[in-house]
Amino acid sequence: MSFAKATAQLRRLLGTRVATSDDALFRASFDGSKLSFLPEAVISPKTNADITTVLTLANKFRVPVTVRGGGTSLTGSGSPVRGGWVLNVSKWNKIKVDADAGLAQVQCGAIVADVHAAVEAKGWFYPPDPASKKYSTIGGNIACNAGGMHGGKYGVTRDFVIALRGFLPTGEFVEWGTATKKFAAGFNLRDLWIGSEGMLGVVTGAVLKLVPMPAARWTLLTAFANEAAALGAARKLFRQRVQPAICEFLDRESVICAERATGKTVFPGQAGRPVILLELAGSLAEVDDLKQDVLAWAQSNTVAFREAHSRAEVEELWEVRRKCSGAMFELGDSKLNEDIVVPMRNYEKFARFITQLKRRSKLPIPTFGHLADGNLHVNIMYHRDNPAETKAAEAAVQQLMETVVALGGAISGEHGIGLAKTPFLRLQHNPAQVRAMQAVKKALDPRGILNPGKMFSVVRIWKYPKLKLRLPWDHK
Repeated sequence: MSFAKATAQLRRLLGTRVATSDDALFRASFDGSKLSFLPEAVISPKTNADITTVLTLANKFRVPVTVRGGGTSLTGSGSPVRGGWVLNVSKWNKIKVDADAGLAQVQCGAIVADVHAAVEAKGWFYPPDPASKKYSTIGGNIACNAGGMHGGKYGVTRDFVIALRGFLPTGEFVEWGTATKKFAAGFNLRDLWIGSEGMLGVVTGAVLKLVPMPAARWTLLTAFANEAAALGAARKLFRQRVQPAICEFLDRESVICAERATGKTVFPGQAGRPVILLELAGSLAEVDDLKQDVLAWAQSNTVAFREAHSRAEVEELWEVRRKCSGAMFELGDSKLNEDIVVPMRNYEKFARFITQLKRRSKLPIPTFGHLADGNLHVNIMYHRDNPAETKAAEAAVQQLMETVVALGGAISGEHGIGLAKTPFLRLQHNPAQVRAMQAVKKALDPRGILNPGKMFSVVRIWKYPKLKLRLPWDHK
């Protein structure tokens, strides 16, 4: 559908803030999923009034609007599937830290790693740390309720958002909450926006809760005979009431890819073993006390372990985790990165299922993730130009999602639904639940302009154009 008349009027009102060059449209046409749909214009607003203008016109002419920050979404939630306008807020990146209150006021386009640096300079800690933190923005993290490696101990983005400000789809400015740690005045619409993938409003800023910087950290890398043994051992550790700040699992395929990429064997004589990377964080006394429990656990449950005694050794141990994801492309030129969540009680069942899925699909499926909260990244690798592999990958995703739901888990932990997971939403939610979500969408966005075509419309990503390019976060 052409929105030429609306775009022409928008250009008269906002001038050079509206870009329509081929290059600008292409760069805004895709996100980390690489699903590409050309918009008609890209708007870089400078003021609140600019956003009101955009949304008011969009409602008048029914122009779809997709909000864009870092463009790192892996499910297509940032791809403008219905065309229209892309609202680029990546330049809205101011960060202000209130060191007394332990709060940070940030604009939506602030890069997550920059927020980390700003708050740590004041002696505070912002725990959410997605793998894309060097590229992703706070607004995008809020849209998908991102987590990261610290999620098990500290929580995810929702647990750190005190207040939000921005615009309803109608163009009206709103604030959900204030810069205070208590707020009980009215409905909690703030949490409706968190995780809504930009479908219920345009987030322009947030107040984030901070926690004190841990005084001490300690890192341990452990190896296991097989995946089920690793996952079972993690459950034993958690039953001892040990709550690591980080508990990262890598299966054999993930480790092998990392070892090939680095040219190093993680444990000499134990090549290709699944591993768990643990980090304790807290006060000096707390870490020292827990360390003895973890070492005793490692002695009884692992085939090998290494602890770090210096910052350099910590970095060396972390190399296997940092390298594994990008190194997986040796197994195929395409990746379906499914960020499912599995209940802890079913870890071993899930490990057995993945082994069976690899055998049935005849595809590599390296799996890694965050054991402290059950958020695992299942990477189905295939060659896009191979019809048999593409068909097998599609079938594998269906089987994965059905199994995850049957085990009491979630089809997405932090990537959202977007386009890629729309076929599976109704596995997770019954018709009444879907209708309730659609009713909220209709109430806040009566003309359906914000990020249309996502979540509720059942689509198959195999039908859509997917760019053959490598993005910076593919290597993370």
